[in-house]
Amino acid sequence: MSFNIALSGINASQKDLDTTANNISNVKTTGFKQSRAEFADVYATSIFNAGNTKVGDGVLTSSVAQQFSQGTLDFTENSLDMAISGNGFFATTDGLGSRDMTYTRSGAFKLNDDKFIVDNQGNYLQGYQVDRNSGTTSSVALATTQPIRIPDVAGAPQSTDNVFTAFNVDARRSPIDGTANPFDPETPSTYHSSTSATIYDSLGESHTLSTYYVKRDNNQWDVYATFDGDEIDLAPTGTAVASPDTSINGNSGLRLTFLGNGEPDVPAGQTTFDPGSIDLSGNNAAGDPYLNNGADAQTVQFNFQDLSGTTSPTQFASDFEVTNLDQDGSTVGRLTNVDIDKSGLIAATYSNGDVQYLGQVSIVRFANEQGLTQIGGTKWRESIDSGEPLSGEANTGTFGGIEASALENSNVNLTKELVDLITAQRNFQANSRSLEVNNTINQTILQIR
Repeated sequence: MSFNIALSGINASQKDLDTTANNISNVKTTGFKQSRAEFADVYATSIFNAGNTKVGDGVLTSSVAQQFSQGTLDFTENSLDMAISGNGFFATTDGLGSRDMTYTRSGAFKLNDDKFIVDNQGNYLQGYQVDRNSGTTSSVALATTQPIRIPDVAGAPQSTDNVFTAFNVDARRSPIDGTANPFDPETPSTYHSSTSATIYDSLGESHTLSTYYVKRDNNQWDVYATFDGDEIDLAPTGTAVASPDTSINGNSGLRLTFLGNGEPDVPAGQTTFDPGSIDLSGNNAAGDPYLNNGADAQTVQFNFQDLSGTTSPTQFASDFEVTNLDQDGSTVGRLTNVDIDKSGLIAATYSNGDVQYLGQVSIVRFANEQGLTQIGGTKWRESIDSGEPLSGEANTGTFGGIEASALENSNVNLTKELVDLITAQRNFQANSRSLEVNNTINQTILQIR
């Protein structure tokens, strides 16, 4: 019997050594959770045994229990690296249509060739669907998750329908006689100030819309426009508050009239000048179409106010200054940045200024984390002991928050593991000595004659 007791001690010491060695070998494994060998004594008896003289039957390994304490965070330069600070796991699947979930604390994610967020084994990170504009999600159920994709292009281009501008023209400038010095965009002496805006056609190609400001009389300014260098009508729309000047190639400008206090002179009930309209469906003075790249015909409304409608052009005794210049078109945008907040909401920023919310990283917790089944690759599966996965939003309730551009280090305490290694070695040697003594006694008994 003592042989078996000593052998059980050697086996237990070996299990302890194995567990400690595994912890040490994974000290740099992202998201790894250390294990602890737990033992129980063996004691076999019955009602016919004298309990006060019974000797134990050795030791057995009760469990190799993982310890899910928080690991330290290591901050990185990769915006797709994620760490969970607190309770929870990332959910992944091995295929786009798969619902076979595995769970991990390792957030070393990247994009595959189809722009999906995956881990190093190619498993797809799962996320909740959100509204592209507001980022709100309608469901945080694990059954509704899907792989998260980050497209590098932001939708179809949007042609410019409106330009919004507010500015100050310098009241100190001397008027220019339009008859003696008719407006010519190539001759700076025929206008006082100018500015330019980039607008877009239906194909997303950019064009330059320039406007020129000419003082004709006290409190009266004419506004002219060119499109990619070609003069173009800035015809009034709606109720005109400006009279056209057709002195150059039949092209017209709008006349803006100010009051003596520098504010716009507009009809009662209006807050700003009537807009001008630029029709790009025609031809320039040379007979060439303004849009000759196959884009759709386009009309751009030129609004003399800011986007909110609260600021209008002014005429004060100060230098020409553009206080607002916006337009509502866009070209095709290329991905420039990805941000992930503590709730796991993913926002993509594109070169055209568009911001789209692409999904929210799902996070999952279990009633008994130690009941999860290890499958390697720093991943687990649910089991009967772990209970069913409970999904939710990161950084709410009992769910931990997500730290972007960070990875969770293993929670292995290397100093403690080295001490445990020495202890396990000592226990192994002691049990080996016990086995040796038992063998010596056996030999002695066999030699008795």
